[in-house]
Amino acid sequence: MEKLTFDVCVIGSGPAGFAAAMRSYDFDKHVCIVEGGHVGGAGIVNGALSSKTMWELSKDFSIASKTDRGYQAVGLKPHYHEMIRAVKQAAGEKQYQILSQIETFSRKEGCNKSLTMLKGWAKFQDKKRLIVTRPDGSEVEVVADDFVVATGSTPREHPTIKTDGKRIINSDHIDRLEAFPKRIMIVGAGIVGCEFATIFANFGQTKVHLLDSQNKVIPFEDDDVSGYVNEKLEDIGVIMHHEASLREVRDEKDHIKIILDHKDGHVVVVPVDVVLISIGRVPQTKRLGLEKVGAATTERGLLQVDDECRVTDHIYAAGDISGNMALVNIAEMEGRFAAKAINHCIKYPLNYKNISTIMFFSPEVSAIGLNEKECQRKNIAYKVIHYSHALISRAIAMRATSGFFKIIVSDEEDPIILGMRAAGPQSAAAVVFIAPMINSGNRLSEIMKTVHPHPSISEGIQECLRALNNKNIFKWKAFPDKIKFWTWKPETEAEA
Repeated sequence: MEKLTFDVCVIGSGPAGFAAAMRSYDFDKHVCIVEGGHVGGAGIVNGALSSKTMWELSKDFSIASKTDRGYQAVGLKPHYHEMIRAVKQAAGEKQYQILSQIETFSRKEGCNKSLTMLKGWAKFQDKKRLIVTRPDGSEVEVVADDFVVATGSTPREHPTIKTDGKRIINSDHIDRLEAFPKRIMIVGAGIVGCEFATIFANFGQTKVHLLDSQNKVIPFEDDDVSGYVNEKLEDIGVIMHHEASLREVRDEKDHIKIILDHKDGHVVVVPVDVVLISIGRVPQTKRLGLEKVGAATTERGLLQVDDECRVTDHIYAAGDISGNMALVNIAEMEGRFAAKAINHCIKYPLNYKNISTIMFFSPEVSAIGLNEKECQRKNIAYKVIHYSHALISRAIAMRATSGFFKIIVSDEEDPIILGMRAAGPQSAAAVVFIAPMINSGNRLSEIMKTVHPHPSISEGIQECLRALNNKNIFKWKAFPDKIKFWTWKPETEAEA
């Protein structure tokens, strides 16, 4: 058997794995990346990049289909195969960037660091050695000083309904559909379920049903935010089934019959053409031989890691498999941190506070810092200002006035920002502006020294913060439905 020796071996080329590999390369290491599936993992294929490309295309189509902007497109029709082709093209671009970089830094004579990719599935033999089974069945032994496990996750299977990749699918099967389904039932109203509901509804070719076991979508957010998302999904035609459970799926000759049991006792029977299961993801630990290295896993199958991403001696883990938030930016952060831990050069511990996120609904919703529910759990007194995009000149010009900024600050004379939720165009850019303010603990008096460009969406942030001191240009008394303010204290809850 061929034997290869490296300083660091990374299992998985997704966001966590590739980040760990590149930072290890920065530390003058000979690095091996083992990948058994798609280059780039779910961060590129059947995951973040693919679904967001679909979302962008659906948003463009939705905007082009509007009739309130002084133009009307004639004969506009989406083609599923062409849309999927564009999605695959986008994923391919990023994959070949990864491959180009690996080839650029491949092992050369006399070089003290390198990148090598091995296609195949890795299985540990001990803490310093694993076997890679290549696609052709041949095997190669890889010996390394340290390993980073970054194998990611796969869609969770439904406990009673088995996917077939054709009529009952998960997110890995989207590109297998022959056309836009006329009717689809999405099982699961979390972020991914709501994103796919948005995508299919935006294209206007599919009657979209969304099954929600709870009484509101994205329940981890405050009620006003989840209510807003729910309302906007309904606005684009998504049919919501709240507080319902999936009793049975009956495969008829030309359709699928869905039987839903609602909490109040009534039953709904829905005919659809495709069922999309979207009930979360599970860590991908099969084939790894973790039992041979004494790696401990949780009840959910996640690898147990310490505060330095260490699983056991010489073995580290990063990304979805280690159990923190399943986000690309978190995976990359952990992958980079694992490389630093291997090289004993950690200056600051991992910090999961104030992680920014973006949810691709209609419109997009971004978040950073604490929400009201978290503040109340921690008994933190706070003030909230909610400012509608309907008062922002740039949003008016974009004909996109349904969004908002919601900023939560500490309840004191010169407060700090605790968190923000932003809905509407450029919401992620707004979060990026606020992020350093939260991290540095800047007071409102300092933040207000910044003058925003005009016309810009971020002017809404400026007015939002001005409103805390009643210095905003447009006043609550004139626009009570567009500017809202309330406070909360641990002892009593008061609204104004």
